[in-house]
Amino acid sequence: MANLLYDALFATHANRQNNFILDPFSDTSLSYGSFVKQAAQFANVICDAGLAPGDRLIAQVGKSVSALALYAGAVQSGVVYLPLNTAYTTTEVEYFLQDSGARLLVCDTDSESGLTSSCKNQNTAVLTLSSDGKTGTLIDLVNDASDSFKTIDRSADDLAALLYTSGTTGRSKGAMLTQNNLLSNAQALHKLWQFDDKDVLLHALPIFHTHGLFVATHVCLLAGARLIFEPSFDTDRTLKLMPHATSFMGVPTFYTRLLDQKNFNSELARHMRLFISGSAPLLADTLNLFQQRTGHRILERYGMTETNMNTSNPYNGERRAGTVGLPLPGVEVKVTHLESGAELPTGEAGQLEVRGPNVFKGYWNMPEKTQEELRDSGFFITGDIAQIDADGYVHIVGREKDLIISGGYNIYPKEIELVLDDQPGVTESTVVGVPHPDFGETVVGVLVGKKDSINIKQIEAAVAESLARFKHPRKLIVVDSLPRNAMGKVQKNELREEYKQLFSDTQ
Repeated sequence: MANLLYDALFATHANRQNNFILDPFSDTSLSYGSFVKQAAQFANVICDAGLAPGDRLIAQVGKSVSALALYAGAVQSGVVYLPLNTAYTTTEVEYFLQDSGARLLVCDTDSESGLTSSCKNQNTAVLTLSSDGKTGTLIDLVNDASDSFKTIDRSADDLAALLYTSGTTGRSKGAMLTQNNLLSNAQALHKLWQFDDKDVLLHALPIFHTHGLFVATHVCLLAGARLIFEPSFDTDRTLKLMPHATSFMGVPTFYTRLLDQKNFNSELARHMRLFISGSAPLLADTLNLFQQRTGHRILERYGMTETNMNTSNPYNGERRAGTVGLPLPGVEVKVTHLESGAELPTGEAGQLEVRGPNVFKGYWNMPEKTQEELRDSGFFITGDIAQIDADGYVHIVGREKDLIISGGYNIYPKEIELVLDDQPGVTESTVVGVPHPDFGETVVGVLVGKKDSINIKQIEAAVAESLARFKHPRKLIVVDSLPRNAMGKVQKNELREEYKQLFSDTQ
């Protein structure tokens, strides 16, 4: 037996001195071989911390080369990697600790004191890693660790990652992703998007998310390509770095912000081979304006935490505006009736279902939820409303669930509503997503109560203390009552319609 994911992504580069990570401004680089040795050091530290194959490791750390090596070390040691958004509060992290049963938490040095008590209660070890990846108790141990490690055998069906995904009710669900889920998807994308060892990817995405960790880095690792590994997206730095790159992956917000810059033009993008967008819907206007400005047509694709990527517009062929393209090789998609589950004719809208080697194993500790969304046939019910045209292109036309996607991040309303409902003067609340020119969607909270008894600033402060910033309502609106149907269910579609122009003039 072998470790399929590690062997394909990392072991194959063990003796390569080719550049892996570049910094064009300082003229420094890290070779593939050096990175693989770093990963082995992290693997040794993970095992020395008492973790066995299948144990969970939570990483809530800033983006750095060390953070990427921590992931590689987890794969090599057979440990299940659980990355968390760095914006999550202590309260939120406590839930993930408890639900996952993680044996080790790696967090930023500044977060350690707030999480120590929770980790002690869960019998979870704690190590720290600074946001730049250069200091912390983890690095102290890594510096003394051997750069040789005997890779732990794992089967194709063994878990490699546990990613928590948002729903519209209850708490986050842990999507169990196997070695084969991740590797098969990376192989399909590598071939489809034609990455090779001449590519240089300008990587500005976070690596606590599928897009930045699995899509971007896995494809480059398979191709032997190079990375310009930016800590985050910065418009000015991206414009300066673009002439050194051949490819770029981003969320729609990245592209709208680039287009806001007058000096962003075809000359800057002259050396680029490919621009890819995902994690949120790309407006047709953005795609067309980008092409007019640069001569490049953005390639839009579609995926989910539970499935990695499902569809993509073609590399060679029509990249059709308003669609997320065609199914990936080996992936099946179909549109079914919401109630009966029967497959619908071409062009009709219904719930989108997908099946393939990319589809996850199920939800962690949630067998009932797994059974609800993962059919015995292997098809996963995505919760997205879609139609497939006569040419096979998939159009996402809405969501059965009320999931909000803002700036590429998934937000589920119930979690915010629980905080709002608990505030003085609030009788009840509901949360909806409305269009936003920069983020695609943004959060609006609608509160029921007497206006003179509701303190908006106080509520905003309470939300800021309880929830990550990207979940904060951009606007809180006080109303006398919420629209309901005959069964008493709040009609969120009416609220979305009523407030859809709220940010139409936002620049």
